[in-house]
Amino acid sequence: MFAGNTNDTKTVREIVEAMEAKYGRAQRIWVFDRGVVSEENLQHLGERDGQYVVGTPKSMLRKLEQQLVAAGWDEVAAGVEVKFCPSPDGEETLVLAKSRDRAAKEEAMHQRFVERIETGLTAIGKAAASGRLKDPEKAGRRIGRLLGQNSRGAGCFQVEVKVLEPPQGKVRLQIEWSKQTAWQQWARLSEGCYLLRSNLTGHSAAELSKMYMQLVDAEAAFRTHKSDLVLRPIWHQYENRVQAHILICFLAYVLWKTLEQWMRTSGLGSAPRTLLNELRRLKSTDVILPTDQGREIRLRCVSRPDDDLAILLYRLKIAPPSRLQPPRWLPKDAVPAASGASPM
Repeated sequence: MFAGNTNDTKTVREIVEAMEAKYGRAQRIWVFDRGVVSEENLQHLGERDGQYVVGTPKSMLRKLEQQLVAAGWDEVAAGVEVKFCPSPDGEETLVLAKSRDRAAKEEAMHQRFVERIETGLTAIGKAAASGRLKDPEKAGRRIGRLLGQNSRGAGCFQVEVKVLEPPQGKVRLQIEWSKQTAWQQWARLSEGCYLLRSNLTGHSAAELSKMYMQLVDAEAAFRTHKSDLVLRPIWHQYENRVQAHILICFLAYVLWKTLEQWMRTSGLGSAPRTLLNELRRLKSTDVILPTDQGREIRLRCVSRPDDDLAILLYRLKIAPPSRLQPPRWLPKDAVPAASGASPM
């Protein structure tokens, strides 16, 4: 557990040393995404004979522009191709990869940011033309803020603020902008591509790529916590509360993966969210019957599943009870007495 303002690159040394202290210096392969990688961390791993497969900053692709258009790609999965690239120092293995799905995602992302910038520049231009925006510095700040908020598409635009002095003497601003063809061409070429670095030898490009893609499972776990389990980060003031929150997240995820494995072995796929949505149709109802003596007879009944839900329950080997009773470990005085209820 690290302080909230700890940069990701500062966590690697402590994690590596903690793992080695607990489990020894095994032939362990470390896989990092590009947000954790730094030259200092890789040097530290090399000094400890550590092996790694790591992502690299997007800017490194610029040095391999010729490799992106050259032949020699091998398809390792549907829509995913990889190939080796020459390393400048010869000490590392470089793997260039491109994904069709990732390219489509990045293309849509670039288009969204470009459209946002176009809309913003148009609005700023109208404000300048109408005379409502007169200060060049203020116009520059608005443009800078717009480009900063949409940095993924900022390189596409060249923007200029011109100060016009018409004969009437009233200063007017004119916002001129254009799209950069070079940026658009590079964006189309590099979309869906990423570069991996490794000090491993004797492995194919496909094997190194599959090692790195294990990070997808880790990212999926975080998405499950945030979306399906609704366990998003919460601000805690005390360390013990942070630890308790992490424990609850971990236990919830264990139950989620257990249900996923249960479904898989039952031939129901591996989407617990879908199953839980189906199980919501199974309702519990309290039937309350008043008596002449002033007491109430309370029966907690379970609705009968429809045919589709009954098939799911049968596949999971679950037989829902017709009535529910309090757990046997509860003291008798903890639950209102219910006469006439039959045992489950």
